[in-house]
Amino acid sequence: MKSMKTLTAIFALTLTFAATACAGNKDNNSNNPQKEQSEMTVTALTKADFLKKVYNYEANPNEWKFEGSRPAIIDFYATWCGPCKVMSPILDGISKDYAGKIDVYKIDVDKESELAGAFGIQSIPTLLMIPAKGDPKILQGAMPKDQLTKVVDDFLLK
Repeated sequence: MKSMKTLTAIFALTLTFAATACAGNKDNNSNNPQKEQSEMTVTALTKADFLKKVYNYEANPNEWKFEGSRPAIIDFYATWCGPCKVMSPILDGISKDYAGKIDVYKIDVDKESELAGAFGIQSIPTLLMIPAKGDPKILQGAMPKDQLTKVVDDFLLK
């Protein structure tokens, strides 16, 4: 009987700690829509969006022709992928740090398998780094923000 009371107390404490920890994750800026609009975010792309904003590989299958107006990063990811989940806040930060200088997009390989196949994506996360002029570069695997920032500065914004 004593061990049952102890287990109940431990369970109650665990729930209390969990509820307290989650309560601190509220977005306190929800009342400030102007701030949300001024910060860039990572934009999900469908095939149709990709063909308009990035590269129409159906119209130009043999030649890379970037459709965007500024450099871009495309994150090929999946919702179930652990390393992809690690990269998500890093890419959100890059998007905000370089707002107005680069575009950051994401493509769910499970929803857009044709796009993933068109680029030969075999492992995720894979980042397609697209300079405003010149050929794109593919980077595979998760990386820390400082390393990605260096690639953005040295390759996309050179």
